[in-house]
Amino acid sequence: MPNTPTNFWRKAYVQAQAVVIEYGRFVLIPVIGKQLPITDNRLPMNQPALLALEDGATWPGLAFGAMGTTTGEIVFNTSLTGYQEILTDPSYHGQIVTMTQPHIGNTGCNLADDESGRVWAAGFVVRSLSPVVSNWRATKSLPDYLAERGVVGITEVDTRALVRHIRTYGAMRAVLSSEMTDAAELVAVARAARDMNGLDLVREVTCVEPYHWTEAADWWQPGSGKSAQLAVSSEQWATDAASASSERHHVVAYDFGIKRNMLRLLAGKGCRITVVPATTPAADVLAMNPDGVFLSNGPGDPAACTYAVTAVRELLGQKPIFGICLGHQILGLALGASTYKLKFGHRGGNQPVQVVAHGRVQISSHNHGFAVDALTLPDGALNSHINLNDNCCEGIDAPGYRAFSVQYHPESSPGPHDSDELFDKFVDLMGDGRAQTN
Repeated sequence: MPNTPTNFWRKAYVQAQAVVIEYGRFVLIPVIGKQLPITDNRLPMNQPALLALEDGATWPGLAFGAMGTTTGEIVFNTSLTGYQEILTDPSYHGQIVTMTQPHIGNTGCNLADDESGRVWAAGFVVRSLSPVVSNWRATKSLPDYLAERGVVGITEVDTRALVRHIRTYGAMRAVLSSEMTDAAELVAVARAARDMNGLDLVREVTCVEPYHWTEAADWWQPGSGKSAQLAVSSEQWATDAASASSERHHVVAYDFGIKRNMLRLLAGKGCRITVVPATTPAADVLAMNPDGVFLSNGPGDPAACTYAVTAVRELLGQKPIFGICLGHQILGLALGASTYKLKFGHRGGNQPVQVVAHGRVQISSHNHGFAVDALTLPDGALNSHINLNDNCCEGIDAPGYRAFSVQYHPESSPGPHDSDELFDKFVDLMGDGRAQTN
């Protein structure tokens, strides 16, 4: 083999794989790779694992991450990158996530990319776990990251066939185990797992008490000088609020399972943010006299969150409202519309959505298994965005209430940034409301 640059890297990769096979460890790639610390409790590379669905289908593979057995709704995500953000998105609570991208783990993991304080996905399914980590930001390999957090993973699964199965028969209950091997026993476990219909998971992911957020949207920019501060004390926040410009908007954000990048983008628009638990009554929010109310993403069946629907219904017309994902569904229910469960949902960073007002198409990031029935929207509430894959409702605009929402994730993380303008729309609504008050 000639010693060309291409062949050099091919040989280096083969050598790295050989070390992995022999020692079961992630290794240094010459020049561009990095040696990462090894977790002591990593599973052996030939540890079998089994994924079983409630309809009796089973999918064998090899285990990685933590040893254990976990149940959840089996779903798939079509994103090419961003597996760490997906794993830490609270909207995935109670779900076993299958990645359609075949090679996962090559960029490793780092704390800065977490979208919450923990991994919420119940389990992780991939076609081919990368034997090598090569990224300058990586501080840990994906297997070690999951092992330390008690999350079960499986690789060497025929994910193309699995995804076709989910698309044909729908999302369903499943079990993933690296310690049980009896297929019939695991199918029985899957059938006994919780059903997503009627399931209120928001209470399991929301914050326990209110807190204040300050980290802004330019957190990823080199040399921005922004600290990685995630929250501040009430005293410090009050000091900052008193010294802030009178034009700075105060936003109360309902935490139904909120992602950090939503808060970063709001802070980047100059907003002061108070995050409150999902069960916070409308009266408590109004007592804070915010300029606007934000309704976050979250897991589970929106119709089960009756406390949130009641609160939002009481807030309609009182303050500008902006909802995302589950927040969009809760706004729809508060307006009088109904919701329904999709066959296999929308999950990925490449979904085409048409903006009805001007007809342009935006590529968007999605993660939802339920949707608002556009035919049940009342007068004065418009279906503002349409999914071009299945024509489901992707947005609501209720100008009479100064409220709007989108089903997808304009904050991305991961995903495209086609819809960043929605945060500007919310800020403009709050500015108009303040002008009318003055």
